[in-house]
Amino acid sequence: MTFAWYGHLKFKHTALIAVILISWGIAFFEYCFQVPANRIGYEVYSAYQLKTIQEVITLIVFVGFSAFYLKEGLKWNYIIGFILIVLAVFFIFKKW
Repeated sequence: MTFAWYGHLKFKHTALIAVILISWGIAFFEYCFQVPANRIGYEVYSAYQLKTIQEVITLIVFVGFSAFYLKEGLKWNYIIGFILIVLAVFFIFKKW
């Protein structure tokens, strides 16, 4: 989804309707995997935990994507934000 949502940022002169259609085409194939994965994962994890896993994976992919594809740097405040997200993961998965 990262490429579907942000890959077009390097193609600013491409028509908006074209990047929308291409992005939807890319996203379609991910949804074909995501929906069954959620159904299978729901047998083990709660919906909250599944969403948390998805967000963490997306964030990890996005950091690499931003650094290598978009050539954006990783700033200290982003790192602090990511650390807070890791703390959220701890609370969501902790058995109380």
